[in-house]
Amino acid sequence: MKFLDEAKVYIRSGDGGNGCVAFRREKFIEFGGPNGGNGGRGGDIVVEAADGLNTLIDYRYQQHFKAPKGVNGMGSDRHGANGKDIVMKVPVGTQIFDEDKETLLHDFTKVGERFVLAKGGNGGFGNAHFKSSTNRAPRHANPGQPGEERWIWLRLKLIADAGLVGLPNAGKSTFLSKVSAAKPKIADYPFTTLHPQLGVVNSDGREFVLADIPGLIEGAHEGAGLGDRFLGHIERCRVLLHLIDATCEHAGKAYKTVRGELEAYADTLADKIEIVALNKIDAVEPDELKKQKDRLKRAAKKTPLLLSGVTGQGVPEALRALAAVIGEAPVSDKAKSGSESPADAEPWAPQDA
Repeated sequence: MKFLDEAKVYIRSGDGGNGCVAFRREKFIEFGGPNGGNGGRGGDIVVEAADGLNTLIDYRYQQHFKAPKGVNGMGSDRHGANGKDIVMKVPVGTQIFDEDKETLLHDFTKVGERFVLAKGGNGGFGNAHFKSSTNRAPRHANPGQPGEERWIWLRLKLIADAGLVGLPNAGKSTFLSKVSAAKPKIADYPFTTLHPQLGVVNSDGREFVLADIPGLIEGAHEGAGLGDRFLGHIERCRVLLHLIDATCEHAGKAYKTVRGELEAYADTLADKIEIVALNKIDAVEPDELKKQKDRLKRAAKKTPLLLSGVTGQGVPEALRALAAVIGEAPVSDKAKSGSESPADAEPWAPQDA
């Protein structure tokens, strides 16, 4: 199934049915009064977060949703039927924006959550409704109210416990394939990953969801490369695993490039707990590995983990570090309680030899 995380959709709720002007006409009933029925209500456009969905691909092929109109009222006090609601199914993590792509209308965070996006128009009153002691034979009825119409944007932000970030070709897809059953495309060139990938990871009996995000480059927050479109997917992650390629020219500069993009995109990304790891340690000589480790330690101001996604060296330790952070209370809760200690802030930090 192709991954699609953004779609533009046109919606229109149903118009209300018109009221009816009618009078009772039967043999031997000389003064039959008004008996026009009311019109039915137009159908609503409802959005529901459904289980089992992880893409918006359905909305590439169907982009117009129009709810049916309410049925008009009829004589003999027969009211029109209401129009049927249209229910749009979306994955958990979907956000609905107005046409300007800035005004957030709703954010779906749990399965079964429903939101009425456009209400159907009310049905008009028939002439029987206007009968009174002074007006015994009203000859007018109300038309139904029009429904609402608008263009909206659906934007999906994956809900994962942990996210993989790094420059292109840093070994993120290899790491994900090593620790989960996910089968991302792996090749020795940048931007092999074009769509976010999810995998379920098991670490010492504890399961969590890990997201592999396409590689970031300088200027990603402004739209360069693929970054600005996919940075939003890691906004919901509790912790980030930042992988740096040990074979790159300068590990410290590579780290600062990605950190700069995270901070420029949103403050929430910069504030997330980050585990730093030097990847592909099997591909460099010991002397070069020590240089790269020292450069990364100075740039990140913390001792990085050393691992290899190919050989599996250091991978269990990285998973335990992620699981330790995910198993704790969110950072925001700790900040409110004021109980966070330096040890809580970086429970994963390895001890210097």
